[in-house]
Amino acid sequence: MNKWIISLICCWVALVAASASGQSLPDRLPDRVTFSVVIERGDIAQATRWLDAGLPPDFAGNLIGSGLMIGAWEGSIPMMALFLSRGADVNAQNAHGETALLHASWKGHLAAVQWLIAHGAAVNRQGKAWSALHYAAFAGHADIVDFLLKQHADSNAPSPNGSTPLMMAAREGKGKVATALLAAGAQSSITNDNGENAVQWAMRNNNVYIAREIAGSKQFAVLAERPIASWGKAQRSQAISVKVDTLLAQANKMAVAGQKEASLKLYREALSVLRNANDGQKNAVQATAKKSLPAITGLVISAQRKNQANQTTAVQYATPAITSNIKSSAESAPATNAADNSVEGWLQRARTLEAAGRRQEAIQAYRQAATLLRQAQ
Repeated sequence: MNKWIISLICCWVALVAASASGQSLPDRLPDRVTFSVVIERGDIAQATRWLDAGLPPDFAGNLIGSGLMIGAWEGSIPMMALFLSRGADVNAQNAHGETALLHASWKGHLAAVQWLIAHGAAVNRQGKAWSALHYAAFAGHADIVDFLLKQHADSNAPSPNGSTPLMMAAREGKGKVATALLAAGAQSSITNDNGENAVQWAMRNNNVYIAREIAGSKQFAVLAERPIASWGKAQRSQAISVKVDTLLAQANKMAVAGQKEASLKLYREALSVLRNANDGQKNAVQATAKKSLPAITGLVISAQRKNQANQTTAVQYATPAITSNIKSSAESAPATNAADNSVEGWLQRARTLEAAGRRQEAIQAYRQAATLLRQAQ
C-alpha cells in the first residue's frame, strides 16, 4: 500500500510542477493523471466542466479509478453524486477489480459507505473476490464492519485466494472486528488456497489474544505450546502516518489556492516522510529478528497446605516492567503470592504486555497461562 501511495504522490508532484512552470490544466478533456489529481483535490467545478465537455462519466484516472471511485476514496458525497447523476456505474470496477464501495470501506468513510449502498452499490460480490467487508476488516473500521454485517454482508466471503474477512482481522490485530465477525457467524475453520486459517494468521503475527478468542481456551492451550517460528514470518501492514496525511491535505489546499511552489514543497516533504518510514520499518524488522526470547528467571511452584497433591509448576520468564516485584527464583522468593501465578494472572500480564507492544513477552505469558490451564484439567 505504501508503494501505491508513493506512486500517487509522485503523480501529484509531476502535475503541480507542471502547473508551477506555467502549464495550465486542459481547457477541455484531461489526461488520466490530471483527472486523478483534480478529482482527489475535490474540484467539483472542474469536474463539472469536463463532464459538460463530453467526459465519459466512468472515465478512469491512472490510479484509483473513476470519478465516483475517487469520490468514495475521499469520502466526498457531492463528488460521487455528481458523477452518478451523469450516468456513472456505482458498481464499476477499476483495473484492480475494486469498486467505489471497497474504496470507501478501506478509507473508513462510513457516510460514503451508507450513501453508496443506498444508491445501489452491491454489498456482496460473486465468486472469489475482494469485498467491502474484507477491506473494512483489514483496515480495522469496526463501525463500517458492523454496518456491512447489518446489510447482510457475507462474513465468510472468499478473497481471490480464498481468505476471509476474519483472516484479515486476525492478520492485522483488529480484535473488535474479529469479535463482530465471529458473532455474525464467521467460521474459523475455513482455509485459503494456501491451507491457512484465521488462527494461523493470528498466531503468525503474534495476535495471540485474537487467536485465543477464535480457537477457544482449550484449543489455544495446545497452540501456545508450538514454537513461535513454526507459524511463519509475521507480516504486518504499515499505516500511513498522520504527518503524511496532514502534509497532503495542506498541499491540496495550497494547490487549490494557486500557491504552486508551496504545494510542490509539501508534496515532496510528504514523499520524503513516507520513504523514510519505509526504511525505518525495514530496520525495525531486522532489529526485531535479532532479539532473543525473554530469559527464564525461575521456577514457580504453587501448592495448597491442605491439599499438597494439588501442585502446579511453571517456568517464569523475564518481564521487568510487569513483574518487577517478583524475584528471580523460587528460592529467593518463597513467599510469592500464588494468586499472581494463576491462569487469570498470567492472562492479565499477557494482555498488558501485548498492549504495550511487547509481543514476544506476551506470547510467553500466554503460554504460562496455557500450561496452568492444561494442568488444571
